[in-house]
Amino acid sequence: MITIQRSGAYYKDGAFLAQGEGAAACLPAPEQARQGTMAYRILAAHNTLETMDRLAIRFDAMASHDITYVGIIQTARASGLTEFPLPYVLTNCHNSLCAVGGTINEDDHVFGLSAAKKYGGEFVPAHQAVIHSYMRERYAAPGRMILGSDSHTRYGAYGTMAIGEGGPELARQLLRKTYDIAYPKVIAVYLTNAPRPGVGPQDVALALIGATFKEGVVKNAVMEFFGPGVASLSMDYRSGIDVMTTETACLSSVWTTDKQTKAHLTALGRGEMFQEQAPADGAWYDGVIQVDLAGVEPMIALPFHPSNTYTIKEFKANMDDLLHQVDVAAAEQLGVKNAPSLRSKIINDQFQVDQGVIAGCSGGTYQNLARAAEILDGHSIGFDAFWLSCYPGSMPISLELSRKGYTSSLMAAGASLRSCFCGPCFGAGDVPANGAFSIRHSTRNFPNREGSKPGDGQISYVALMDARSIAATALIGGVLTGADELPEFPEDRSDENWLYDDAPYRARVYYGVGKPQPKAELIYGPNIADWPAQIALPEHLLLTAAAAIYDPVTTTDELIPSGETSSYRSNPVRLAEFALSRKDPQYVPRAKKILAAEQLRRQDPAAPQVTAALGGRDGRTTGLGSFVMALKPGDGSAREQAASCQRVLGGCANLAVEYATKRYRSNVVNWGMLPFTAPEAGAWNLQPGDQLYLPNIRTALEEGREDIPAVLIQNGTERAVTLHLPGITREEREIILAGCLINYYAG
Repeated sequence: MITIQRSGAYYKDGAFLAQGEGAAACLPAPEQARQGTMAYRILAAHNTLETMDRLAIRFDAMASHDITYVGIIQTARASGLTEFPLPYVLTNCHNSLCAVGGTINEDDHVFGLSAAKKYGGEFVPAHQAVIHSYMRERYAAPGRMILGSDSHTRYGAYGTMAIGEGGPELARQLLRKTYDIAYPKVIAVYLTNAPRPGVGPQDVALALIGATFKEGVVKNAVMEFFGPGVASLSMDYRSGIDVMTTETACLSSVWTTDKQTKAHLTALGRGEMFQEQAPADGAWYDGVIQVDLAGVEPMIALPFHPSNTYTIKEFKANMDDLLHQVDVAAAEQLGVKNAPSLRSKIINDQFQVDQGVIAGCSGGTYQNLARAAEILDGHSIGFDAFWLSCYPGSMPISLELSRKGYTSSLMAAGASLRSCFCGPCFGAGDVPANGAFSIRHSTRNFPNREGSKPGDGQISYVALMDARSIAATALIGGVLTGADELPEFPEDRSDENWLYDDAPYRARVYYGVGKPQPKAELIYGPNIADWPAQIALPEHLLLTAAAAIYDPVTTTDELIPSGETSSYRSNPVRLAEFALSRKDPQYVPRAKKILAAEQLRRQDPAAPQVTAALGGRDGRTTGLGSFVMALKPGDGSAREQAASCQRVLGGCANLAVEYATKRYRSNVVNWGMLPFTAPEAGAWNLQPGDQLYLPNIRTALEEGREDIPAVLIQNGTERAVTLHLPGITREEREIILAGCLINYYAG
């Protein structure tokens, strides 16, 4: 089904050749042959530097949703923003319920509209579209590059290289700066044959994630999709695979374009933006993944990660053992003892599901919901505990589903139809009961992504599945069922282009791109606050560990929870109160205690309390701060708040064996924190209260050093250790020296 080649290869005449075979065929060296990839041509067209070893990218467009755009605009405004220099779309699909926190959620939307007017942006009101559905429909096209403040910013199926990043990277674009990275690896994903009936895009995506994530096969690389199998897939199907590439930990993705791409862009009213896009004969790839689409079966990703994948058949054959592993993970990862066991849901050798959800940028496509409606047409999901919710990705999708009768079929079967909302993807919609099991065609199944609160003894579980198998399960009243187990099931068609009508957008969207109104006022609600001021890096630092996390991977959801915290994303100080609240509830009080000592130092460097906190060191030149140690932090969401909350609480550094994603490391740097690594850090047995003294850290950064001598202080003893800043760039050093990105630009 999936084979992986970690070594490089040439693509020639429909086959992959090893480097030696390429030389025998008179192909150029890999450094030159890499120019034949689609990724190279797109990156070269957007790179502002003469060299391609390092890239300084300017994007064609950007997008943010309503738990990120306030902070981005506030950051850029503090650094001199006068107008949006590129199309910037502000959608309202994350914080759109306005159900928690009084007026403060809708205040953000009012701010967003006022900012679109003042600076010249595009504002999509709440419930009109999921961010990525909107950008596919309105902006994605071959050869383009789009930046989004959401980790699932992926429009590769349209031939667009799209990247999800933390807010500071979008603020940089608003300030006419560039997105700076080393040239990434490019991995070929070669598709052959066609999927079986009943196998959907989520099945293909989960198979890919399961095969690549744990081994880091495509980490921070570009996945380039091509091969004869692409022609068998509709645009909705391609997008359903593509958006999930985020869960492989890749940087971005891009697909070959063909007549289906052209027909779909034409249906969207943007046919003139089509251009053919394919790898050149002889292109060099840094690795090869070959996927036989005909070999993919209906899949399930069990809690608590999209890479925890099995075929549904395999799961059903080994339910007791696999669910025991989930029970163990719940106790170890979430700290919930004696949680309701999922093994109790095995009844008469069948697994009983409590809830189904088809939603968001991955699940809420026209084709997914049409297949679900066809499976359920004329039937009932039953009147027992199981329930099903469906969220179309955009109002044009919803409109066409209604015109074709699919909405009626779903509603008549007992499914509930919801608005265009991302909530089920991050724990803000359709929260199940304690101990319940939810199957979702959405993007993630991290802990708490369904809205449970393990710290309060509440736990429920999410597994990822395709809409077709979710509908098949609903058809059997909640008994877990793969779509291929049904006696009959509708087939997907590669030419299934739905009739697009953008009347809902024309009626509601504010189209202000290129039309700034400088005299317009920004409208602030009481919860919208400026970023707290930060100081430049002192010459020496004494850092105290405020948290130490030894999980194999730490997600951004654990660093700053999603769900109810969304209401405070526009208030940095109030949001910081939630930092690590579900992983280490004592982190915030520990960090605040260290911050209080640092604030006193800034007022009176010679105060006795300061001298004591510094262990006798000079308070005029030595700063105090906290740090978080984690083995592999930053998997998951692009949210900058996973780092900014640490900074607001006085964080000065993170220490990791490695960083899970480039985007989290970028957030750490942009908020003025040192992104230290140390391969042996896991063996140091760091605990909260242990300290790192960094003499002459400012001078070390100014001199461009990557290996930093430090003193580790544990239980009253000191020993020399070496911390590392691998690959840190000149600009990254200057941002940290200044104290944060805002200071860097203000200076």
